[in-house]
Amino acid sequence: MNAHLLARSAYASAATPTRTTRGTEYEIFARVTHRLKAAGRGDGDFIALAGALHDNRTLWTALAADVALETNALPKSLRAQIFYLSEFTTQHTRRILAGEAGADVLIDINTAMMRGLRNEGDPA
Repeated sequence: MNAHLLARSAYASAATPTRTTRGTEYEIFARVTHRLKAAGRGDGDFIALAGALHDNRTLWTALAADVALETNALPKSLRAQIFYLSEFTTQHTRRILAGEAGADVLIDINTAMMRGLRNEGDPA
């Protein structure tokens, strides 16, 4: 490898855009929501559905822990709404796993969060 190729490869990653925290959160929501949608329209693959629900619940648990911190910069009312949605997500996930409900409402909540992260509507 010559010096030119080494220099190009060394600086190639610098051309990758830096993600904001909001952009990272959006990307995580998008991936989890995509998995929920795919598992919901699948051929009844319970393992795929359970995995997608687990990832979604993990995301919401992390959000709840974050908004519970006094150092979180979001307004208290928004923090409370996000915490409530986390609790709802946990309860609704249990109902889905018991075969009593579908994942559509979780997909709708995640989609609303994504719109908020993209400033396309009211967050949460």
